[in-house]
Amino acid sequence: MTLHRSIPHEPMRPLWRCRNCAAEWPCQPARLALLREYEDDVTALLVYLGGQLLEAREQLHQLNPGRPIDLTARFITWARRGEP
Repeated sequence: MTLHRSIPHEPMRPLWRCRNCAAEWPCQPARLALLREYEDDVTALLVYLGGQLLEAREQLHQLNPGRPIDLTARFITWARRGEP
């Protein structure tokens, strides 16, 4: 009997790609899960994503020095609208 292990849609640091689907994190499934998890507290979601944005910006900047990185739309804008 083979057990199927589901891989969560979480960030793979320092690349900030999804461990499951390899899309830029937060990927669509991660966004949906976050919206569900924080559906009653959008402010807490934005605080969480803001922290993730800062960490991602630092790590991505180390991988690509001298290249400007704007992660606002990727981490914040969609959550403010409530759109995955």
